[in-house]
Amino acid sequence: MTSIGGAEMVDWNLAVATATRLVRPGPEVSRDEARAVVAELRGHARTSERHVREFTRMIPDGTPVNDTPVLVVDRAGWVKANVAGFRQLLQPLLGKMQDRRAGTPGATVFGAVGGKVTGVELGMLLSFLASRVLGQYETFAPVSRELPGSTAGGGRLLLVAPNIVHVERELDVTPHDFRLWVCLHEETHRTQFTAVPWLRDHLEGEIQTFLGATEVDPMTVLERLREAAQSFAGARPDAERGDEGRSLVEIVQTPEQREVLGRLTAVMSLLEGHADFVMDGVGPQVVPSVAEIREKFQQRRASGAGRLDAALRKVLGLDAKLRQYRDGERFVRAVVGQVGMDGFNRVWTSPNTLPTKAEIARPADWVARVHRKGSEESEEA
Repeated sequence: MTSIGGAEMVDWNLAVATATRLVRPGPEVSRDEARAVVAELRGHARTSERHVREFTRMIPDGTPVNDTPVLVVDRAGWVKANVAGFRQLLQPLLGKMQDRRAGTPGATVFGAVGGKVTGVELGMLLSFLASRVLGQYETFAPVSRELPGSTAGGGRLLLVAPNIVHVERELDVTPHDFRLWVCLHEETHRTQFTAVPWLRDHLEGEIQTFLGATEVDPMTVLERLREAAQSFAGARPDAERGDEGRSLVEIVQTPEQREVLGRLTAVMSLLEGHADFVMDGVGPQVVPSVAEIREKFQQRRASGAGRLDAALRKVLGLDAKLRQYRDGERFVRAVVGQVGMDGFNRVWTSPNTLPTKAEIARPADWVARVHRKGSEESEEA
């Protein structure tokens, strides 16, 4: 839409340009070293696929290797991929907000300025995140020439090379081991989505249900972005950076949204915890220094990088993500301990066998519900 009154709620191109301009440069490496890092990450991704398949037993033996692309990207590449995914996911919400805005006073002025303001502020947040993410299975962005996906309809594994090199140097760990360790985690996510065909659509459906129930005006969303952006820029007084800061996910207003958010939290805890469990389960066999890497990496996760980093993590809801790693891993470990890997894999049967948020905290309740039901069905047959 090019007319002032119908301008898009977010200037996505400006978001990419802002993030690319503001993101911190990566570690200094020579051209030859950069090529070697890319080649090694690609090789580790291929190796990890076999290790993860054997450990998780999610994909039957003999199944062809999946064609999901492995993209080794820089920070700007990560930004572009995520903007494409956000744009796809947020279309329904932004359309709804745009319709609401059309009937309000000052809509023309907001249309001329609001999209650019939001684009700049979103870009500022992405510039912060782009220097921290090591890898990601991106599944929502449409397939394009710049962002290829699997023939099944999307999905690609992103490995952010500058960030991996930065962290391995910061932790002072063996680069070869650390790169393989990271690939094991990210490959587990790729396996989750390729082995469970309904998972992507289920997640997207839950997200769209959540967004569809949103009843906020455009200025409220802009204010959430502005709070986070000002924290990033160091513009907010110290008193405003404490525990009372609000998270971007706290636009939850309805009981329906709270229910959906609870289900999403449980699923993300499962996915992240499972990836950590697999990474550590495979690690001792193929990563000689895995114990040292895990200890140092856990300390880094917990500490953050100072007050400003901690404040922005809270505003963005990243502290909740750290809890997802911890709680999800405990759930997976407890269930596998009770019913074995094959028993745990019943979690992937359907949306009805996914754990609830309460069951993430009480794994025995999930085992009782899913395995008791399965036993009763077997007896009836």
